Amino acid sequence: MCGIVGIAGTRDVAPVILEALRRLEYRGYDSAGIATLVDGQISRRRSPGKLGKLGEVLNSNPLYGHTGIGHTRWATHGAPTEINAHPHASAKVAIVHNGIIENFRELREELIAKGHKFQSETDSEVAVHLVTDLLDQGKSPKDAATEAVRRLTGAYSLAMIFTDHEGLLIGARKGAPLAVGYGEKEGFLGSDAFALAPFTNRVSYLEDGDVVVVEGPHVAIFDSAGRPANREIKITSASASIVDKGGKRHFMAKEIAEQPEVIGHTLSHYIDPTGPSVMLREKGVTQALATAPRLLIAACGTAYYAGLVGKYWFEKFARLSVEVDVASELRYRDPVYAKGGAALFISQSGETADTLAAMRHAKENGQTTIALVNVPESSIARDADIVVPTFAGPEIGVASTKAFTCQLSALAALAIAAGRARGTISVVEEKRLCSALLETPRHIVEMLKHEPKFEELGQEIAKARDVLYIGRGPSFPIALEGALKLKEISYVHAEGYAAGEMKHGPIALIDENVPIIVVAPSDALYEKTISNMQESMARGGKVLLISDKKGVAKAGKVWQAIEVPDADALIAPILYSVPIQLLAYYAAVAKGTDVDQPRNLAKSVTVE
Repeated sequence: MCGIVGIAGTRDVAPVILEALRRLEYRGYDSAGIATLVDGQISRRRSPGKLGKLGEVLNSNPLYGHTGIGHTRWATHGAPTEINAHPHASAKVAIVHNGIIENFRELREELIAKGHKFQSETDSEVAVHLVTDLLDQGKSPKDAATEAVRRLTGAYSLAMIFTDHEGLLIGARKGAPLAVGYGEKEGFLGSDAFALAPFTNRVSYLEDGDVVVVEGPHVAIFDSAGRPANREIKITSASASIVDKGGKRHFMAKEIAEQPEVIGHTLSHYIDPTGPSVMLREKGVTQALATAPRLLIAACGTAYYAGLVGKYWFEKFARLSVEVDVASELRYRDPVYAKGGAALFISQSGETADTLAAMRHAKENGQTTIALVNVPESSIARDADIVVPTFAGPEIGVASTKAFTCQLSALAALAIAAGRARGTISVVEEKRLCSALLETPRHIVEMLKHEPKFEELGQEIAKARDVLYIGRGPSFPIALEGALKLKEISYVHAEGYAAGEMKHGPIALIDENVPIIVVAPSDALYEKTISNMQESMARGGKVLLISDKKGVAKAGKVWQAIEVPDADALIAPILYSVPIQLLAYYAAVAKGTDVDQPRNLAKSVTVE
């Protein structure tokens, strides 16, 4: 969602804030702005569109000052225009805001009745006038900010600067992330550690209800009751070089190429290669999976599809009953939780608002909560009973690639561990499955050697108006993920289906202009999937088959085929994810879309 950067510094901060905001582009945004104190007075530069446009504004009209805040906005209330762009300001305070203020209408009416005049259509401007109203009553910046945020309903993080208060930043957090950076002579606020990495590796994370006062290098944090709070200062591993594309045209291409390495990192955390066997370092996770009568998995978007694959693995290898839910639906349907059950929540960022809320709901209902996250300092990780990490590293492209395959890798290891703990697989079977998992990076390296073919096929897929993906068993969620990848970055309409469901409706869509991408490894369900494929071909469908050498040979003549290396059925969902990523990527490149920042999407969805 929106990105926030604040600096109480010793230099002109506008150019530095602009560069820090570039590190937050992966969150998605449609306008940007910076405000600083110039001779004690608030001065702003704002622009709709990308940061390049804001850079042009700053070049033509420079912004000076040692204290400032910056923002990249993803529109919720109000169109992405300059007047709606942050920072919002009055004569006394400028504010940047991430999140949604749910009660802004009531507050706005109250403030208008007091004579406040609003300039924008946003919910965020309410915070400016609320703080200003309290400042007008003679309150200090800290007291005004604290009292104002207590009146806000919703999920938010805020950063503020005040007229005639050089070197002062005030931040607040409820539901949306905000980090504090500690420098030698400067202090910082940021949406996450990646934004702050060029400045400091000493970071603390605000908890819900916290207000922070940053005065240069001096930081004071207060909890929701106004009491001084000591939040642990962590040495973060966020790298200052994460914005490098590694010689690739897009971050997405770089992140697809990184998968052998990061899957290897993830597997090395979970698998002892000397066995090979699964070693779960996280205290309590083995016990939770061994004793749970049922496992609930919840997530959003691509992470949800990872959970669907995990369901097949947990049920097959651990004989553990699994229910998978879209996190945004879970707590609204009055779910029945199993007594003594476990609940696994998957999120790349660890800040997904719906997933966090669903996890808290499950926890309140007696479930042991397990977080599978890529950011160990995230809100979901901090709130979970148990954290099982992935090691994808920072993922900048909005469309998840390496985070997804790392999630699958970790889920496979967890399912094997659960099987051993529940006595449903033998030591010999564990060794076989772990050996197969350890082969995954090598097989992906082999597939990545054939990118020219994917580029050619992507150009063909880009010509279609509609595309269907089908698969059976664990390949069904991969079909769903393939359709999602294509539509989110190339804007080609695509749908994923269980192959056996084609005859129940979708087959009516088939003609010679509709490519059908068939995910069909040579497993126990191969013959049935091919039968469904042939039904589509008989009606003129153009089939692109993704299978292994044996599967391609047995299928007969198809429009196009992609060969995936022969491998154990366990790792097929991981391997077959790579071709669908590459097809989507090259289709998007062919269409000339903004691959890394597709329209209307954000990397980390931190509001409902």
